[in-house]
Amino acid sequence: MIPYRYRPPHDGQRESRASGRPGPAGGRLAEFAAFAGALLLIVGTAAGSGYLAYRDDLNERDRQRVAEVTALTDDFTRPERFESMSAGATTSQATPNRDAFSHSLSNLTFEGEQRFKIGNGLFRKTWVSSPSSTQASDGLGPLFNARGCQECHLKDGRGNPPAPNNRAVSMFLRLSVPPSTDAEREALASKAMLRIPERTYGGQLQNFGVPGVPAEGELRITYEDVPVALNGGETAMLRKPTYAVDNLGYGPMADEVMLSPRVAPPMIGVGLLEQIHPGDILANVDPDDADGDGVSGRPSMVRDPTTGEPTLGRFGWKASTPSVAAQSADAFAGDMGISTPPVPAHWGDCTAAQAACLDAPDGVQAQLGPVEAPDPVLDLVAFYSRNLAVPARRDIDDPEVLKGKALFYASGCASCHRPKYVTRRDAPQEQHRFQLIWPYTDLLLHDMGEGLADHAPVGDANGREWRTAPLWGIGLTGTVNEHQNFLHDGRARTLLEAILWHGGEAEVAKEAVVAATPEERQALLRFLESL
Repeated sequence: MIPYRYRPPHDGQRESRASGRPGPAGGRLAEFAAFAGALLLIVGTAAGSGYLAYRDDLNERDRQRVAEVTALTDDFTRPERFESMSAGATTSQATPNRDAFSHSLSNLTFEGEQRFKIGNGLFRKTWVSSPSSTQASDGLGPLFNARGCQECHLKDGRGNPPAPNNRAVSMFLRLSVPPSTDAEREALASKAMLRIPERTYGGQLQNFGVPGVPAEGELRITYEDVPVALNGGETAMLRKPTYAVDNLGYGPMADEVMLSPRVAPPMIGVGLLEQIHPGDILANVDPDDADGDGVSGRPSMVRDPTTGEPTLGRFGWKASTPSVAAQSADAFAGDMGISTPPVPAHWGDCTAAQAACLDAPDGVQAQLGPVEAPDPVLDLVAFYSRNLAVPARRDIDDPEVLKGKALFYASGCASCHRPKYVTRRDAPQEQHRFQLIWPYTDLLLHDMGEGLADHAPVGDANGREWRTAPLWGIGLTGTVNEHQNFLHDGRARTLLEAILWHGGEAEVAKEAVVAATPEERQALLRFLESL
């Protein structure tokens, strides 16, 4: 893939992803563009070099070694070296049962294991409303989606849509509206904000409220069957979802509100994804499809919430968050209404239109500090999250798995689901350093077609774009979570359904799977189940 070189906006103009109209450049936007240009040009010298010139954490010898070991294979007669170790020396070798996603890194130290276990306790902690007789466990809400991290990330795995007549817990709706003022448009352009929250209900629909505070509403999903004919006489039945909100607690929503459903993603390996060098991600950027393969991945550039500096987003369904700590702080605030040092708002996602929420008591205890989850709560939860291990691969030498791997590559799946990387040699935590990992993602934004579009822009991601989801561990979803609901909203009930929903840049790959023989498709699924 030809390395991406930043192209500045023409004549001082840029297109607003939220409005589709040109908007003025300058100020913080110009600063952001300058930074993005410098960062993206890092990869420019790599073209034709034969090694990773953009890896500033490596010496020349190591660049060559990393380039060789991460090159895509063309031999599908046998497994690749180290392929069973999905996450290098950190890989979990534990029995793949319901706890398969809850083990610590295999190379974690004794002291690290202690911190991991404390973080696990906080991750499983159930928060309660204020006031309470408990110490440092109150402050829930006043509006919330879950009472603890584990309620969304079931067994540290994947959330799922609610069963009929049940309220959603591990799935929620993002809410946003188009910008309506110059100040809002400038905030989006400069990345001071990535989306404009709905005026009354905020940025996320909360299905629950503490006593005395009405819930915002109830997510309602209806499905329509969509048949897809496959080569060999088979027919797959997809389910197309439609989303609505019932029993609104604070009056009508804006007519132009955009609803974006999200299930909680699996937690495994996020600390290693955080340590993929930015140059390795940016090397796969190709916004104009210069190499003609139909794939045009784009980076998501965001602001670091701590420093305000521009940086690369890599977490969340639209790559809108730059780090595990930031993702954790956002979840405390948005999902549970718990304030932390980075996000000190005790009222969570409540808006000025929700007086009962703003007037409710909070859980701050003076002797513990000015927030409901004071230091080191967030740090310990982030440490736990960063050190959840990826399970080892299974059946890598099975002939059917190897046949499926060949189809995965031949269909073009590996263009976005990039198989492997070597993490930074200068990673802050020793256990994450210089590990050969196999996450099967490029962490870039891709147009996935109208079928998966939510029409809700977030930062650089337009309403048809999603970050490539990592595939490691996906074959254990049923074992860990006792369901097999995939994609950002859990609409796909099998891995095949998930593939068949792909469109846009993945249309050619999907059509290759449709045209494959039933035996080839089964082999492809066996390969995915081995991950």
